[in-house]
Amino acid sequence: MQRLKTGVVFFSLLSTLSVWAAPGIPAAPDKYEQVRMHMHGLVAQQPERARIVTIGESDSGRAVEGIAIGNGPVKNLVVATHHGNEYGSTEVAKAFAASLLEAPISGQTVYVVPVLNIGGYNQGRRYESSIDGRSHDPNRDYPGPCGSEGPFGLKSTAGLARFVEQEGIVGSAALHTYSPAVVYPWGFSTNDLSTPYDDLYKMLVQAATVESKYQTGNSTEVIYAADGTYEDYVFWKHGVWSLLFELGKSHSPSPAAVQEMIRVNVPGLRRMFEQTPRERAERHDFTGKCLARLKALDRHDE
Repeated sequence: MQRLKTGVVFFSLLSTLSVWAAPGIPAAPDKYEQVRMHMHGLVAQQPERARIVTIGESDSGRAVEGIAIGNGPVKNLVVATHHGNEYGSTEVAKAFAASLLEAPISGQTVYVVPVLNIGGYNQGRRYESSIDGRSHDPNRDYPGPCGSEGPFGLKSTAGLARFVEQEGIVGSAALHTYSPAVVYPWGFSTNDLSTPYDDLYKMLVQAATVESKYQTGNSTEVIYAADGTYEDYVFWKHGVWSLLFELGKSHSPSPAAVQEMIRVNVPGLRRMFEQTPRERAERHDFTGKCLARLKALDRHDE
């Protein structure tokens, strides 16, 4: 069975990567449809375990879809491809969904959203265009205590925020490329980086990186300060236990590199959710001081 599952995932990966254009060549018009077909195919295999959910609508008019796996009362979420060029994160999300279909996590419903930025994904570009034609970095488009490039200039990010609130999401993993690292809040423009839950977060990132051996720690210390990110927003606003996964070593990984990202991160994602508390954090306000000068450190490449 494991050999069969690996083969199915690899075939899906090759099919997806085959429509990504070489540098300088226009991308195929609708790679996202292949992602949708993959999710709907998973549901068709085991409809008693999985269902399609709609997160919201994008500015392109397309519905942002995800797959819900399991029927437990604790609701957790994986969201990938805030940045449309980070297709490695898409493939890890798809593989994680397939693994959950084989073995749902007891007591949980896990939502997996492989692509949030549909327009950027189809075009192979980081940014997403709003209905007025402006380009936005989706992972700088959320409210935050130290500001934002938005907030909510995009329908996709606003829809995801509503979904988190309406569904009562408890734990969340945001998948990106690349660093490689798995990190926790706070990650915005402040030197006051600690939350009341640093020790618990350290336990979660260690659980998530047993196979990958990725660097772990506070988001700002390991990567850089960035205002308006999803992972900070959901912890600050709701107390959602939120981790950022920066996967692999490239925004343009080969099929073999993507397979390795899947191999070392799918078990870590599962272990993270198995060890995430069953209720949201109670103390999630930011009480520190924002530092405007740190905004210049945001390279917009993660």
